[in-house]
Amino acid sequence: MQTYSDIIESFPREIQLPMLKLMDKFRDETLDTVKRSDFEELKGVLSALAERVSDLALGQNELTQAQKKSEQGIEELIQVQKKSEQGIEDLIQAQKKTEEVLTSLVKEQKKIRKDFGGLSDSVGYTLENEAIRHLPGILQKDLGLEIKVMDRRFIEYPDGRDDEINIYGEGTLNKKRVYIIGESKSQLGRKDIDSFCKLLIRASNYLRTKIIPVLVTHSVRPQIEKYAKKKIEGLRLYMSFQL
Repeated sequence: MQTYSDIIESFPREIQLPMLKLMDKFRDETLDTVKRSDFEELKGVLSALAERVSDLALGQNELTQAQKKSEQGIEELIQVQKKSEQGIEDLIQAQKKTEEVLTSLVKEQKKIRKDFGGLSDSVGYTLENEAIRHLPGILQKDLGLEIKVMDRRFIEYPDGRDDEINIYGEGTLNKKRVYIIGESKSQLGRKDIDSFCKLLIRASNYLRTKIIPVLVTHSVRPQIEKYAKKKIEGLRLYMSFQL
């Protein structure tokens, strides 16, 4: 059978001394009036109370452990969130660097296009100059044309618009005035031909006399040459090596 001391020792250490004092005082006050059976009943109550306190202590310990695990889980979540935020920041920085590289590439591409355009213009002007220099003799030999003017100039229209004529000529054929309207292209394409057709229509409507169309090129595909001669009546097509 458990003694009072056994029961008291089963309590948490911090409340053992107060319980001992309480028991001593209670025993002194009730020694003469309380029966043994009352003490036995009191022992049972105290024993049950001790078990309840022990259960509460165990529950408190489990609660503490659960709280620690919860706090650990929260800390892990915080670390994961920090890593995610760092990952997002890294992505933002990578995107910024990518945008900077793309911006640099676009600028470089524009510069290359500008340089290439300048080179293309230089080649084009060289071909035009050769055409202007040699076409008078070639056209006189091929068509019997007497060329009086051969240069590069603008035609201004009454509505204020104008066209730059890369190869412009004036002359006579069978004692009748004729104009030479021409262009030079490094590599002749379908779009060049279509654009030249529109130019010829505008110039013909303005000049209102016979026009001899001339194209000079370094290179042209056979199907493009056929397309040009079919679309432009009386076209004179010369390769650069023929000048």
